[in-house]
Amino acid sequence: MADVLLPGVTATRVPTARLTQNVLHPEGTDPAGPGEAVLFVHGNVSSALFWQHALRTVHETGRHRVLAVDLRGYGDTDPLPVDARRGVRDWADDVAALVDALGLDRVHLVGWSMGAGVVLQYLLDAPATVASVALVAPVSPYGFGGTAGPDGRLLAADGAGSGGGAANPEFVAALAAGDTSDAAPTSPRSILRSFYVAPGSLPIDPQLEDVFVAAMLSTRTGEDNYPGDAVASETWPMTAPGPRGVLNTMAPTVFDVSGIVDLPVKPPVLWLRGDADAIVSDTSVFDLAYLGQLGAVPGWPGEEACPPQPMVTQTRVVLDRYAASGGAYREVVLPGVGHSPHVERPQESVVALLEHLDVPAAEPANLT
Repeated sequence: MADVLLPGVTATRVPTARLTQNVLHPEGTDPAGPGEAVLFVHGNVSSALFWQHALRTVHETGRHRVLAVDLRGYGDTDPLPVDARRGVRDWADDVAALVDALGLDRVHLVGWSMGAGVVLQYLLDAPATVASVALVAPVSPYGFGGTAGPDGRLLAADGAGSGGGAANPEFVAALAAGDTSDAAPTSPRSILRSFYVAPGSLPIDPQLEDVFVAAMLSTRTGEDNYPGDAVASETWPMTAPGPRGVLNTMAPTVFDVSGIVDLPVKPPVLWLRGDADAIVSDTSVFDLAYLGQLGAVPGWPGEEACPPQPMVTQTRVVLDRYAASGGAYREVVLPGVGHSPHVERPQESVVALLEHLDVPAAEPANLT
């Protein structure tokens, strides 16, 4: 990994009870040991490499211990299958196993996109170990695709419109082939430039762009990993989630983390996003319902039967309920920023994160 690690960052593979996980951390620091740590969790089709700037900058303040993990099927963590019947719990349980293996007492969790869903699932399952939560361009609390309205109403019992069948097969093929070019609009490099960030907002550093592309290409492809399998549906768009692989973990039939509003102790939440995000949006260009509305996917049955998923609105409603029931959250919106605030505006993102981390954390819940 030496050619993709930035100066001052190193990697350690950590054996856990579930699998061996790759962890990035500052050189000269030990990832194991008691106390608190800030743990960064990446999103889909990426790896911990996307967190390196934040990792270094937070470490340089001397106030926080920092780690970034590769999820199963990404980076240098074991590429085990993903059981989508459990939602994102395979990853959440992996994170819990890592926390246990490192001997950490509590964690400040920072999750990006799909990783934010993993973080919220972890919060639901192990709230006593969570000091705070930061959600960066988070997936909706009701998953990706197949729901409508602010409260995540399920459009079809089988989750039609979500899951592995929603992936672009040309993009999947480019990942599998290790395509580093920008020759096609569906190459990882082209997707990075066009959708991971707002057009034109990627930092002008060819070497750093190569690191991000390498992170994307570390994604394992296939039915057990990305994108997963799919089953036929009688409901438009005629595809529904299967039981295996990445995209099916975020199907609304298996993924719902809105239960955070009922936690007895609620750690502070930071919601960091860009106002030009094309992936997680109320008009996401990766939502088949919105694409159908635009005429890009034929046969759309109309607004009443299949409206676009209001992803940002759904997150806001859940976080408002979280605050109304005793929690607290802060929303930071960066103008002109897309799906990767920590890449597009690294300094502003770290400032927001540091302000969040310095807020007094909730006391551990007494769950006995």
